[in-house]
Amino acid sequence: MPPSATAPLESQATPASVAAASPAKAKPAFGILGAISSAHMVNDMMQSLILAMYPILKGAFSLSFAQIGLITLTYQLTASLLQPLIGLFTDRRPQPYSLPIGMTATLIGLLLLAFAPSFGIVLLAAAFVGLGSSIFHPESSRIARLASGGQHGLAQSVFQVGGNLGTAIGPLLAAAVIVPFGQHSVAWFGLAALLGIGLLLQVSRWYAFHHVTAGVRKKGAVESPYPRRVVLGAITVLLVLIFSKYFYVAGISSFYTFYLMDRFGLTVQSAQLHLFFFLFASAVGTVLGGPVGDRIGRKPVIWVSILGVAPFALLLPHADLFWTTTLTIVIGLVLSSAFSAILVYAQELMPGKVGMVSGLFFGFAFGMGGLGAAVLGLLADHTSIAFVYQAIAYLPLLGVVAALLPGKSRKS
Repeated sequence: MPPSATAPLESQATPASVAAASPAKAKPAFGILGAISSAHMVNDMMQSLILAMYPILKGAFSLSFAQIGLITLTYQLTASLLQPLIGLFTDRRPQPYSLPIGMTATLIGLLLLAFAPSFGIVLLAAAFVGLGSSIFHPESSRIARLASGGQHGLAQSVFQVGGNLGTAIGPLLAAAVIVPFGQHSVAWFGLAALLGIGLLLQVSRWYAFHHVTAGVRKKGAVESPYPRRVVLGAITVLLVLIFSKYFYVAGISSFYTFYLMDRFGLTVQSAQLHLFFFLFASAVGTVLGGPVGDRIGRKPVIWVSILGVAPFALLLPHADLFWTTTLTIVIGLVLSSAFSAILVYAQELMPGKVGMVSGLFFGFAFGMGGLGAAVLGLLADHTSIAFVYQAIAYLPLLGVVAALLPGKSRKS
């Protein structure tokens, strides 16, 4: 690859910006953050194409809602089981060039999905997408922290917003391309995956250089600001909050189009547009969560973003179309601000284990989303989509457990 192709990224890795500057005074490496955020957008856009294709797959393979949930469970469970293990491994032996490999696995899953002749192949495609995510997220989150210049919440938000934007764009692209042209048209999105692979090859070169430089400066293990008992208790609380958030989000992202079509008689394309409104609002909320956490502390952001959604979630099942759209936008804005704050809070509880912590929380989030989709799909088959939305409305009330998080440490 010619030097000019990577100059904007490698320029972030000069001694002045990496080795000489202290974490407190260094500036965020926005070139690197922008690159991994863009790659995150591509990665999660390809994931969201699966969600956006559910109405098409349901008709093509005569699927039940339980089978729809099983697709989500497959790719999210694959990611959830592998991410903590990959994160733990790369904490000990970083693998900079694993990033483009992960994107390649996602590309394979996308192509399998485009030409799947049966439900079994759809599940295999979903598993490849999950494998790609399990490789991508822990290492990318580590790079975001390395490139943060000490502004960890901001860096995680920049990284996360790429994923949220990709998730939001997916339904729009599905409505514009896949709905009119059919399942095989998914293969065209492989071009975006190739672009993501190119970006990640450049990021991997920066990461390889940066890690060597940082490794020279690294002296000894960094201790947690809390005793082990307090850390384990706080991690448990954070995982409960992840459960409440992602189980609830699974009900929105997996079944929102069906809910709108069933209750308000919307077309597939119109319902996907409304799904885009929710997902785009989630992307905007993600941008706000990290920087606000840097400024006022992680705990208040976590508290407000989970428990603060409860009134809107409880109103949602009883609203008309206008207020349903409005409430889901508010829910997306508020709820999405939680994850960056939760992840950085957990990383500060267990310093020196960024990959393992990132893999654990990304993996648990994926797992809860997949389990939620499967359970709620089964519930929808036995009751109705409307009943599912009434049932999940109480999940944000679990945000009250944020009160159990320990008080201020160095950064929270």
